Amino acid sequence: MNQLQQYKVYFDDKIMDFNDASLSIASSAVLYGLSVYTVFPVNKTKRGLTAFRLKDHFKRLQESSKIIGIDSFENDWTYGKFVTVVKKLVQANGIDSDVFVRASVHVNELVPGTRTRGLKTTLSMFIYPVNAIVSSDGVRLKTSVWRRVPDYAIPARAKVNGSYVNSVLAKQDAIDSGYDDCIFLDSSGHVCESSVANIFIVRDGVLITPDTTGDLLEGINRKTIIELAEQEGLHVEQRPVDLTELYIADEVFLCGTSAFIASVGEIDARKIGNRGPITDKLSKLHGDLLHGSQTLAKNYLTVL
Repeated sequence: MNQLQQYKVYFDDKIMDFNDASLSIASSAVLYGLSVYTVFPVNKTKRGLTAFRLKDHFKRLQESSKIIGIDSFENDWTYGKFVTVVKKLVQANGIDSDVFVRASVHVNELVPGTRTRGLKTTLSMFIYPVNAIVSSDGVRLKTSVWRRVPDYAIPARAKVNGSYVNSVLAKQDAIDSGYDDCIFLDSSGHVCESSVANIFIVRDGVLITPDTTGDLLEGINRKTIIELAEQEGLHVEQRPVDLTELYIADEVFLCGTSAFIASVGEIDARKIGNRGPITDKLSKLHGDLLHGSQTLAKNYLTVL
């Protein structure tokens, strides 16, 4: 049995077995990739099981839906209802270890054509084990031959399932070339992010990350890292970043829900160096925050 199949899922307003949840092959979600999603961690802490920045993840679903014109989700769902479903799902599965939850809004209308408004939607949630998508140390990155889809084509700040073909093409190219993941550039040649994680660099003690005009996801963990760094008195710059800045950076790391904090050791066959002190510090603070041992935890953790 696949690991996923051991869990109960939420689908079509019910808790059910994994194999009983399905979308029609004629649905907009399947035909056109018209689903939006978010992934958040549920962790064991001293306060019990907690979800990380759950309100921000709910807001991401709302904003992603709004950007691509799905208008029924905001009418049908409140944050309170969303939290209740997360609690029911966690309780139904008897969770006693760290897991991820993926929540998706699917346009579930049958063959409506290429449109989004006034169509039926279904919310799904499923649980899966925590497995980092890249190593925590020494990640090898390759600049992608594929450019990040620009905001004027498919906006990266909306987590739309169909748009991840862009990430699949780029990451597979990196893997085929013997690397772990890719670096996306935008249409102007500036650094965006990896296939599914935001990127930070350290130069002369300054923490630098591409700004949100650069065709990247406005990551919840990206925002968290910035807040943790500022709490520690680090100077943070959000601005356009050139590829060559990565080559000469003192430290480079990726961050995201499924990437955690992953130190980069090589980019385009150029060694970046060992895992640095700022990466180490932020990684520890981030891990402590997820598990409730950090001053910001009271604002970011929802007890389930």
